[in-house]
Amino acid sequence: MNTDLLRILPEVVLVVAGVLVMLIDAALPAAARRRPLGWVAALGTMVALWSSILQLRIEPGTAFFGAVETSPFTVFFHVLICGIVLVALLIALDTLPRDSHHQGEFYALVLFGASGMCLLTGAVELLVVFIALEISSISTYILAGYRKETGKGPEAAIKYFLLGSFATGFLLYGIALLFGATGTTQIYEIAHRAATAQNHTFVVLALMLMLVGIFFKVSAAPFHVWTPDVYEGAPSPVVALLSTAPKAAAFALLLRVLYEMLPDLRSLWMPLVWVVAVASMTIGNLAALRQQNVKRMLAYSSIAHAGYLLVAFTGLGASGIAAATFYTAAYAAMNVGIFAVVTLVSGYDDQLPLIADFRGLLYRSPLLGSLLVFFLISLVGIPFTGGFFGKFYSFSAAVGGGAVWLAIIGLLNSGVASAYYLRLAFTAAQKPEDGAAAPRFAAPQIGAAVIAALLFTVGTTLWLGIAPEPILRAAETAARALQ
Repeated sequence: MNTDLLRILPEVVLVVAGVLVMLIDAALPAAARRRPLGWVAALGTMVALWSSILQLRIEPGTAFFGAVETSPFTVFFHVLICGIVLVALLIALDTLPRDSHHQGEFYALVLFGASGMCLLTGAVELLVVFIALEISSISTYILAGYRKETGKGPEAAIKYFLLGSFATGFLLYGIALLFGATGTTQIYEIAHRAATAQNHTFVVLALMLMLVGIFFKVSAAPFHVWTPDVYEGAPSPVVALLSTAPKAAAFALLLRVLYEMLPDLRSLWMPLVWVVAVASMTIGNLAALRQQNVKRMLAYSSIAHAGYLLVAFTGLGASGIAAATFYTAAYAAMNVGIFAVVTLVSGYDDQLPLIADFRGLLYRSPLLGSLLVFFLISLVGIPFTGGFFGKFYSFSAAVGGGAVWLAIIGLLNSGVASAYYLRLAFTAAQKPEDGAAAPRFAAPQIGAAVIAALLFTVGTTLWLGIAPEPILRAAETAARALQ
């Protein structure tokens, strides 16, 4: 097989699977069930996951005239994104209503969005970065408004689209300024020419504009305002995907921009990352304390976790990259898991959206209640869970890089976060009030697909908390490949 094609094999597989889903959907009678299309999408994602691992057998390098790259760094994020997409598809298979509209388009959009996310992690040409970002974004904009029969669904899609378009505009203006200053849009060439650019102000301004676009994608403060409304309005299986996979791709891009493209500007971007990390942790946690809606609380929690992850960027060299990469994997596992539980409890239509609705969950469903508590303590950062080592490595990298106060602020914010996480856990553990009618699950039956998703997320979260060495070594290998 052509080596260039091997370097984009996961993206090709995802696109082919998406097209196949659409063709099968169009060929089926209108009254036919569309659920098997989800299995086609899941199978395509598994093939893409296997093809990502297969890329480790080829020598690291670029393809298509230096537009995309294959390395342990790109493979790590390809595997992570494909894993997230697979679990999100499994959740959707058992929770999307049988009579929901346009299921074929739903599964195809997930696959097309995943192809853009994978391409974004391997792009070393800024124009390809922009194209990959748009492929991912357009798919997620539509998915955010999938529940178009409700008022909140279209509202979420419109807000996400409008604000996302502005953020993408900032990124594109930054790319244009970099081209004007260096005469190229190839990341490795920019890294060599940026220091000797005649108009250094253009390079600095370009970096600032690009950071605005990337910080929006990871929902870091102060570019976070879209997050609560989108999380609340989108279906929970979509939020499981939106809160993890696009962020993983955006963080991969951020690592590439800061550590690979413009490392000489560290003295400029480091204080900015410091401030954004503090703002994200503090604003996210304080706002989450006031929320009564579970999905809005988890939205502000995701803003805070973006801050925890940015703390790792203050680490020196490979240690900071490895810590950020590991944290991305740990956060993805526990966040997809908790949204799987929320989906099963609240249902596709969010019939039980409030924290109070989870009262007595441990008694009504010991399995779901136990899983909810498990993922919450992982988000807090209790030992023997992935959340603990994620924060440990992130804060350790910051201390190693000299950002001791930033690590202290992160620890204090973790203490604040435990208040709203444990509030939900204690609510789930409370006995139902005597004589009070217990809320009924909107989706009481747990199918084989969602069981597989829960097993995968629980197993990964425990693995990262008990024996994190293999993933940490993979993260360190990825970090060395980026430098």
